[in-house]
Amino acid sequence: MKLHLLDHRHLNVLLGRERKQRAPDRDEPALDLMLKEILKKANQFVPSEAGSILLDDPIGKKEREELVFVACFGPGSSKLPGLRLSINTGIAGATYLSGKPYLSKNVKRDKMFYAKIDKISRFSTRSIICAPIIVENSIYGVIELINRKGKPNFTEEELKLLEIFAGYTSTLIQNVLDARKHIELAKRDGLTGLYNDRYFHTRLEREVRQVRRGQHDLILLFLDMDHFKGVNDQFGHLTGSHILQEVGDVLRKVVPVRGTTVARYGGDEFVIIFSQTTLEEVVQVADRIRTAIKKFPFSTVPINEKAKAETLQGRLTCSIGLASLKKHVGNGTSNSNIRHLLIRKADAAMYVAKDQGKDRICVAPPA
Repeated sequence: MKLHLLDHRHLNVLLGRERKQRAPDRDEPALDLMLKEILKKANQFVPSEAGSILLDDPIGKKEREELVFVACFGPGSSKLPGLRLSINTGIAGATYLSGKPYLSKNVKRDKMFYAKIDKISRFSTRSIICAPIIVENSIYGVIELINRKGKPNFTEEELKLLEIFAGYTSTLIQNVLDARKHIELAKRDGLTGLYNDRYFHTRLEREVRQVRRGQHDLILLFLDMDHFKGVNDQFGHLTGSHILQEVGDVLRKVVPVRGTTVARYGGDEFVIIFSQTTLEEVVQVADRIRTAIKKFPFSTVPINEKAKAETLQGRLTCSIGLASLKKHVGNGTSNSNIRHLLIRKADAAMYVAKDQGKDRICVAPPA
C-alpha cells in the first residue's frame, strides 16, 4: 500500500490554528509520518481500496471554508494531496459539517456523493465510511475509507472502528498543538509576550548565517526606555511592569510582522531584528516606534481601590540605536563574533542617542 502525503510545509500551515504560518520545530512530533501510520493501520483493520485524511484550512476559513487532502492511498491518489474541497461538497463535507460519522453503502444512490474526485483520480467509488476528527470540541477534518475489499460494502461495525482511528488522529493533532504551545512558551518573555533574550540570540545567529550566504542586509534595532527608572522608583513595580507590557503592545502594532523578530532584551530594553530590509526603511520604522511611544497614554497602576491612576503621557520616551551588518560590522571571523559585534554596535548607537538628549534615533558609524 503506497501512501501519498501533503508536503510538510503545507501540512504545517493547516495546523496553524493561531492563523499564522510558522516553521516546525525539531522537537515537535512528525505529524505527516503519524498521519500516514494512522491511515495504514485503519486500512489493516478495515481493508479498503482507497482512503484519505482531510483537514480544514484555518487561514482561509474566513473567506471560504475548505477541506484539504493531506494523506491518501489508493489508485490515482498521488493527484489528491493539496486538493481542496468545499465543506458544502460531498460526503467528507457533510461529515465535517454535522460532526457525525457517515456510511454510504451505495454512492450512486447517495445525493451527497461528489463524483468529481473520481474523475481527478480516475477511480470508481462504490461505498464510503467517513468519521470526523474532533479536537477539544472543534472539528478539524475527516478520515474516510473507500470501497471495502472482499465485501460488497462497509458495515456499521466498521464505521465504529473508523471512529476509533479518527479519535487517534484527534489525539495526535492535540499532542502536536500542545507540543507547539510549550515550545512557543519557552521562547516568550513572561511579562510582555514578546520573544525573550534567549530566543533572540538564537534567531540572530541564524539570521547572520543566512546573510553571510546571501546578498541581503541585516539590521538590528536597540531600544531603551527614557526616564523609566524614575517612574518605576516613584510609582512602584506594578506600574513599571504595566508600562513594559504596553511598550510590548506598541511594538506589536507598529513593527511589520514579516521579516522581523521583536524581543525583550531585559529590563526596559527591547531589540528588533530586521531581515531583507534596507537601513533607510528601518529608520522610518524606528521613527514610527519613537513617535508612538512618546504619544502613548501611559498611566500608573493605583496602589489601592481609593487611589486614582495618574497619566504619564509625554513623560516616557525612548532612545533607539541602529546597526547594519553590511555597513557597520562587515565580515568577522565567525558568525558568533559578528553577532556580538552587531549587538555592541546597535547598543553603542542607542547610548549615543541617550547622550544627545534622548527621544531620538542614532545610527552606528561605518565599519
